Formats: sequence, structure tokens, C-alpha cells
Amino acid sequence: MRPCRLCPRRCGALRDQSPGFCGVPEAVLVCRAAPHYGEEPCISGSRGSGAVFFAGCGLGCVYCQNRAISRGRAGTALDLPALRDLFRRLADSGVHNLNLVTASHYSDTVAEALAGLRLDIPVVWNSSGYESVEQLRQLEGLVQVWLPDFKYADRALAARYSAAPDYPEVALAAIGEMYRQAGPFQLDGEGLLRRGLLIRHLILPGAPENTLRVIDAVEDHLPVRNILFSLMAQYTPMPGLARWPELTRTVSPEEYARCRSYLDFSEIENGYVQELESAGTEAIPVFDGTGVGGNGILKTEDLRLKNEK
Repeated sequence: MRPCRLCPRRCGALRDQSPGFCGVPEAVLVCRAAPHYGEEPCISGSRGSGAVFFAGCGLGCVYCQNRAISRGRAGTALDLPALRDLFRRLADSGVHNLNLVTASHYSDTVAEALAGLRLDIPVVWNSSGYESVEQLRQLEGLVQVWLPDFKYADRALAARYSAAPDYPEVALAAIGEMYRQAGPFQLDGEGLLRRGLLIRHLILPGAPENTLRVIDAVEDHLPVRNILFSLMAQYTPMPGLARWPELTRTVSPEEYARCRSYLDFSEIENGYVQELESAGTEAIPVFDGTGVGGNGILKTEDLRLKNEK
């Protein structure tokens, strides 16, 4: 086993013996695999996005809304054939795409699982944006839709909240590589994203300037008419933020209005703006192992009925 240097942290952990910074061992841990309706309309569509939620994370934001799994303390271990079978079964359940959520620290194994797998739907790479260009090149030809966060243009915020002062330059390089692979975005006749780059940015309380600088960076480094951008306002305080008191509230109407107005006057034309009322825990999935292991993949219509009960 070589020391792990997959992600930009290059922590060198021997993950067959103990977890790395990402909190997980070498074995792939999956916490949920089911249709998901909480993404942007061009991803979720009417039948849902086939979301596979992986345990662990190489970024580790203090405010993470998926902290129940991102710290690596949950999930079912799947070997390569089981992971490939999971992808195939989820793709066959009627979803619009296969949405791999926070799989960066498993990128080599996921690439191996996707290689030669014919799914007939796009593969979505849903990530923090904190990834090395080298690991993304492992996925070339295997991923059609790139769905990265661009969390910080402010190095101090990146250091304070994610212990990653190099996040701005790392994320910009990663997103540039994603665009190189995907090219201009392509929507089908139903308005679903078949190929391309959709960048997400979450407004943080007390940090509107960071959002403005993110918008500037996107304008400066990417062909904005060829990409999609999603401005998110759903920030919801999680437990355990006593050391970061500025994060214990939601985004204020004034902060939201400032960020939205700046985006409106930018050169970014295509994408989405989330309403301020979206904050809350309702959209956080239940990480109960649904779809993993022996309990099978729910069909999209079955899950919708289950959620309506």
C-alpha cells in the first residue's frame, strides 16, 4: 500500500492500516444510494438524481450539513464488484443521472468501477472542488457532468473553516480541468444537463465579500457563457460551532440581497439562484443505508410515495 496522495492534502496515510485526513480507510464506504430531488432542476428533473453518498471528506468544513457521514463514521464497505453493481442498479431505477456525492477520496477506485460500465445516463461528479488535477484526470471520459463547489476565494476563510488556505487556487485549477474535460454545457429537450460544468457557491453568514470575490474569479478564469452557476442561500447552522460564533446564524436578508445583486450585474448569465427561505434541515437526506447492501434500490416512484406519507 502506497502512502495516499490522492487529494491536495497529500497526507500520506496508509489507508489500509488507518484513515487519512478524509477520515476513512481504503475500503469504499457508502451511506445511501437512492433517487434524490434536492439538486438543481437540471440535475434532479422529474425522476430524481441517482445520488450515491460516500462517507468521509478530504476538506472537512466545520459547518458541513452532511457531517453525520463526512467525518467517516458511517457507511457500508463495498468492494469493486459491489460498487459497480450498485452503480448499475441505481442507474436502472429510472433516475436521470448517476450522482457521485463526495467521492474524491475514492477517485481511483471509482474510476476503476466506472471504466467499461455502460449506464446510458450521465455520470455527475458532485464534489467540494478541493481536488488535484491529477486525480481528476483519472476520471476523463468517465464523467459527463461536473458539479463542484467553489466555496472560497478568501484564503483566510478557507483556513478558518476548512484548514485549507490553498483552497482558492486549488479549486480554480480543479474547476478549470473539469471544464477542459466537459466543454460547454449541454441541455437535452427536457432541460436536463447531459454534459458540462455547474459551479455551486454557498453564501456564508458574515462573508458576503467572499461570495463577491468568487463571482469575480469565475468571471476572470472561465468562459462564463459556457458554464452554469448556482448561488446557494441554504446555509443552516449545525451543532458544534461554538468556536465559530459567526456561523451560528443563517444568512441575513442584507447579505443575501448584496450577493444576489452582484451576481445579477456580473457577466454570469446561466444558472440558478436559491431563495433565502431555503435554509433548514428538510433537504438533508436520511443516511440510513437506503439502497446499499441487501435492501436494494428504490424505484423513483416508490421513493416519492414514501416521502409523501
